[in-house]
Amino acid sequence: MNNYPNFKDKETFKKAFKANVEAKYAIDFEKSTPYQQYVVLGEMIRYYIAKDWNNTNQVTFDTKAKKVYYFSMEFLIGRMITNNLMNAGVYDVVKEAFDDMGIDLNEVEHQESDAGLGNGGLGRLAACFMDSVASLGLPVHGNCIRYRYGFFEQGVVNGYQVEHPDRWLKDVHVWEIRKDDQAVEIPFYGYIQMSTVNGKLVVEHKDAEYVKAVPYDVPMIGAGNHIVNTLRLWSAEPASTYPENDAFQYARNLREISSMLYPNDDTDEGKLLRLKQQYFFVAAGVNGALRLHKKTFGTVKNLADKLVFHINDTHPALIVPELMRYLVDEEGLAWEEAWNITKNCCAYTNHTILAEALEKWPVHLFKRLLPRIYTITEEINRRILLEIASVYGPNSKQAYDMAIIKDGRVHMANLAIHGSFSVNGVAALHTEILKNIEMKVFNDYYPGKFNNKTNGITHRRWVAQSNPELVEILDKYCGKDWIKDPEKYFPELLKIADDPKAQKEFALMKKARKEALATKIFNEQGISLDTNSIFDVQVKRLHEYKRQLMNALHIMYIYNRLKSDAEFKKNYHPHTFIFGAKAASGYVLAKKIIKLINTIADKVNNDYETNSLLKVVFCVNYNVTYAETIMPAADVSEQISTASKEASGTGNMKFMMNGAITCGTLDGANVEIGELVGDENIVIFGMTAKEVTDLYDQGGYNPWDYYNNDQRIRQVIDQLTNGFFDRVDRGEFQMIRDTLLGKDNYFVLKDFDSYVKAQEKINELYKDQKKWLHMSIVNIAKSGFFTTDRTMRQYNEDIWHVSPIETVKPKAEAATPKKACQKRSSAKKA
Repeated sequence: MNNYPNFKDKETFKKAFKANVEAKYAIDFEKSTPYQQYVVLGEMIRYYIAKDWNNTNQVTFDTKAKKVYYFSMEFLIGRMITNNLMNAGVYDVVKEAFDDMGIDLNEVEHQESDAGLGNGGLGRLAACFMDSVASLGLPVHGNCIRYRYGFFEQGVVNGYQVEHPDRWLKDVHVWEIRKDDQAVEIPFYGYIQMSTVNGKLVVEHKDAEYVKAVPYDVPMIGAGNHIVNTLRLWSAEPASTYPENDAFQYARNLREISSMLYPNDDTDEGKLLRLKQQYFFVAAGVNGALRLHKKTFGTVKNLADKLVFHINDTHPALIVPELMRYLVDEEGLAWEEAWNITKNCCAYTNHTILAEALEKWPVHLFKRLLPRIYTITEEINRRILLEIASVYGPNSKQAYDMAIIKDGRVHMANLAIHGSFSVNGVAALHTEILKNIEMKVFNDYYPGKFNNKTNGITHRRWVAQSNPELVEILDKYCGKDWIKDPEKYFPELLKIADDPKAQKEFALMKKARKEALATKIFNEQGISLDTNSIFDVQVKRLHEYKRQLMNALHIMYIYNRLKSDAEFKKNYHPHTFIFGAKAASGYVLAKKIIKLINTIADKVNNDYETNSLLKVVFCVNYNVTYAETIMPAADVSEQISTASKEASGTGNMKFMMNGAITCGTLDGANVEIGELVGDENIVIFGMTAKEVTDLYDQGGYNPWDYYNNDQRIRQVIDQLTNGFFDRVDRGEFQMIRDTLLGKDNYFVLKDFDSYVKAQEKINELYKDQKKWLHMSIVNIAKSGFFTTDRTMRQYNEDIWHVSPIETVKPKAEAATPKKACQKRSSAKKA
């Protein structure tokens, strides 16, 4: 199938498209289904960009360019069809051709499943990064596992979350190319035998169980620049040799490696599987990268000059000992030289200060599964402790804090910090907390190693693709080059923030997006929403520190007041609270909170005295595609985590870029949003990070004091168990009550009054539409800072130091991404 010239114009495309559908499926074109049309369209795009993909790789090789390999357990890329059409510059050609043929491009686009390669913010951030580095022409390539099943597909039964397998690969994945010739065999278990031959250390891995890692390459297409980077996904398959005496068990075990993201690790078996997954894709990716490096340069001694392994969160921290293994065991380098290369090749991004997320593996499991990697990690730890002792003395507290192996566990964050030349946080506040509190001992020991790189989002997906009405407004007031540099052009909106005509255009934009979301919710859940109400949205992973529970308790308070206070009811602007979240399958309290939200929704939505003023929706199976509809529709962005707990957040940026007003704590990137827009264009409440930290350190918080002294809190907590929810047993929410009145670790009750006041302020502000629209426009105008193009430039300037790749001249026949945005604007009206 030769598709390179097929996008020259709509007539050429129509002819080629029809011919390809008929050839692939042996049917008359008129009988083809939207799914068949999607598959052929996807294959045509992939063939179309194949020359650019090959060119990108060839130029990188020929120029001996420095490269970055970005390792992440998640790449939540979502559907790729629309993004690829736009970045390849052919969206308008396809849209015009489909219109002529009577084909709904939106319907064809929706035949693609969301790629099940992630769970939440970590994976979506990595996906945004891949879009930006390709669009900037930077040679940065991703490594991940080709999970056969996504995190899970969420259902709700009787208010409870239920998990179904996310079989995203049940149909063909048109974007991937299998590369059998680049497969790598990865050893597990067995034992290590060392000897000295001719004065050199020889290491043999005996009785190992091997698994073959087979790469599937997915193109990451830059916007209009003919650069195509690679996301490499590794699939676990049988190795050339395997234990014949237990072949079936071997086959079952290896299939688990690339079966699903984040298997339950409550048991030793679950921990082994997670650790096996991490080493599997790390070892495969590192060995693949080094094989190409040696082909290019013939030596590994220049690795630090030509290659960066980027460790995204602690999951890929095994890069450090795996690179040491390769350099010492396979290349025969002395330990000191190998360590110097390793620590100058690796960079680490920390995404959390939560202890539960800083992985620690039991030594007995680590040693059994990865015997050689353990001995190397043990030696790294021994030498590091000797260095620390020379500074602080033997048996110092600093040595204990910075040890990689202690208390019977291997501390992966400590391993990543010692083995990297750069450690970055992902928001200004987060980085300061790392440097001055959580990882102060490391920051003192490694001055200059810690730095900040505030997260971002790709505006190409979260505006150009998701909000066609906003695209039209930006084109009008910012000029058509805004997509190249939002940070430069978005501030033009400040000039019209109070212009009545412009405000009306923004109001109509938001109305259209709210109608699109309301239609989706009604079609899927049968809940009718008032699009004149405030759409107040909290969509993110369900976790206690994100405090969906505080939001839910506040809704109960509002309902109580609407039922009892006529004056309040008279003055209350209609308010719709929208949730979307998945809880980890083993996280009982989080799943109970989902049940509470759905129970509240059932009660308030069916109360005809108040449901014209108050509605609650829990959006089932929230994912990237759902987010593309939700983000542009929001009036209020709920970012209410306990201060100091959210590293950055990226949902707050997506909402902001689409004109929502942030209601949040001074946590994560909320701090920087507030600094950019000013106090008058954001609604901040609650304790500061320092106040939270001081309270943890000094104690003195008793949730019972708030229960006993605040009638509003007492009422809603009592309602959890006193029969207020008459369709559930009184004990249904006892766990939530006990959690709140027990320790209330995330200070829900302490911040409750401040949150109530913030919500009252929002309700009043929204009544003044002139003021509200001014705030909304200012937020969009200032949101350009949060594009991942800016983030990636900073990563490159301060950490990676790679040069942009230049390939072939642009194809004259292809439409530009800007034109694609314009075409989509008229095609995707609500």
